[in-house]
Amino acid sequence: MKIAFDHQAFTLQKTGGISRYFCRLADRLRNLNDSGVSDVDVGIFAPLYRNQYLRELPQSIVHGYAINDYPLKTAAICVMANRLLARTSIKNWQPDIFHETYYSSKKIAPRGCPVILTVFDMISELDLLAKGYSNNDLKTTEKYKSVMRADHVVCISHSTKNDLIHLFGISAEKVSVVYLACDPAESKEACTSEGSNQRPYLLYVGLREGYKNFNGLLRAISSSSKIMKEFDLFAFGGGGFNPAEQNLIKALGFGMDQVKQINGGDAVLNSMYKKAAALVYPSTYEGFGLPPLEAMSHQCPVITSNASAMPEIIAQAGQYFDPHSIESMTAAIEAVVLSSSRTQELITTGLARYKQFTWERCAQETLSVYRAVAPMVQ
Repeated sequence: MKIAFDHQAFTLQKTGGISRYFCRLADRLRNLNDSGVSDVDVGIFAPLYRNQYLRELPQSIVHGYAINDYPLKTAAICVMANRLLARTSIKNWQPDIFHETYYSSKKIAPRGCPVILTVFDMISELDLLAKGYSNNDLKTTEKYKSVMRADHVVCISHSTKNDLIHLFGISAEKVSVVYLACDPAESKEACTSEGSNQRPYLLYVGLREGYKNFNGLLRAISSSSKIMKEFDLFAFGGGGFNPAEQNLIKALGFGMDQVKQINGGDAVLNSMYKKAAALVYPSTYEGFGLPPLEAMSHQCPVITSNASAMPEIIAQAGQYFDPHSIESMTAAIEAVVLSSSRTQELITTGLARYKQFTWERCAQETLSVYRAVAPMVQ
């Protein structure tokens, strides 16, 4: 079976969750050959790519050349050239399965080749509906057109699958669920002074706007005198605090440098997980929710909202709260960080839970989808 991945994610992202997913998937599919599980040939067709993860793969499966970036004045031309060059290369390679790495209304798969599409979440669509758009408006999007074109769709959680079926009105038989995976915990740590201060800290990871509910977390912490007295809050990633966040932090009575924003790569984040009293994940919607699994792999207790995909992915390995209730969030945080027994219980259950989400499993289940869509191909 010859499996082709297109250029889109590697054109759009230098780094990021989507391109990382496709690189890990392609690499593990390739490794299945080495273990004797399957006989597949994998090709990623990205003629001129800037993606960092793609540089780490064996160049035998990467059909393209790495560049630092697209020149600003010619970026649109480079993207268009990528599409045309990829189409020609893929056609000549003659794949049995074509896996699109992002959403596009235009098909570049060879005629007769089954198309697979991965849908990660339905956040944008739910946001449009919340703003007063109709379901008919959703049908004008690139995502809708891609889903309708695809022969089969992979969703990364049952929560995302249910939302996709409800919002786009497609048949459940056209959709399979294959969970993402968590990269194994690395023993190597970054040299960082963050988290080495005397006060323990709670960790928040990722972007902070809207449904991420970071402001709700600030309010929940500030409403507990015990947490305010004993803990700092570190927000990893997402850029520096904007003026509105700075004003809220001050208005809620946080002390000087009690709330800090940290940037860095995976090594820095891994170090932050290991030293944190707990990860707090207050999002009101996630298609999957990878940070909780990452935290579990580093023996960091997880305190999480009970919304969308979180209970499905985290199961019994987290302390849950209602993300729309400040009181519920505060109580959940106190129940963990003020109890050494509950902290240890979550560390133990978390380690067992994260080990169920491997890239080998993701690759094998995705390969099963490919075989179901193209059953005549061995």
